[in-house]
This record gives sequence, C-alpha cells and structure tokens, in this order.
Amino acid sequence: MVYAYTQDVPIREELYRRIVKEIGPEPFPGGLLHLCVRRDDGSLYYIDVWESEEACSRAFEERIHPAVDRAFGGQRPGAEPVTQKLDVIDASGALITTHAI
Repeated sequence: MVYAYTQDVPIREELYRRIVKEIGPEPFPGGLLHLCVRRDDGSLYYIDVWESEEACSRAFEERIHPAVDRAFGGQRPGAEPVTQKLDVIDASGALITTHAI
C-alpha cells in the first residue's frame, strides 16, 4: 500500500525553489510522486505519494528537514504544515509498478 498525503504550505515559490535546490536533484528512495501546486493566493499545496510511510519519514529526517533548515537560514518555523493523509484505495501509473488496493 502506498502512503500519500496533501499539505497546505504557507510559503511562496521563491522559498520553495531554494528548498528544492538545497535538497538536490537525486530522487528520494521510495518517493513516487511530488506535485507542488500554486494556489490563487500564491501559497503552495503539495501532493505526495511514497512507497511507504517509513520511506517518507526517512526522507524528511535525512534530506528534507536539513534542506528546509538551510533554506530558512537556520530559522525554520517550529511547526510543520498540517498533513492530510489520503486514504488510498488504488494507485496506478508509470511510477507505480503494482496496484495498491
């Protein structure tokens, strides 16, 4: 079963681009899909799909949080954006080799 969630992220594209640069181009082990969508007000919205919740947690611990810390100049906000876990009943596509039912 895949692990998927959405997040409303109170940052703008410029800061997002700095975070992405800090993370680097290497794909995350277990990361299947990351969409960053701009809302009408300019804030961002993420949709993420992972092979497992463990793979997601490992990516945050090892690469994402350190990159966010650097992008914020060491002053990252203390609270994470609210994560809305998705109740996935099926997942298919080029990045997913098996159906998750």
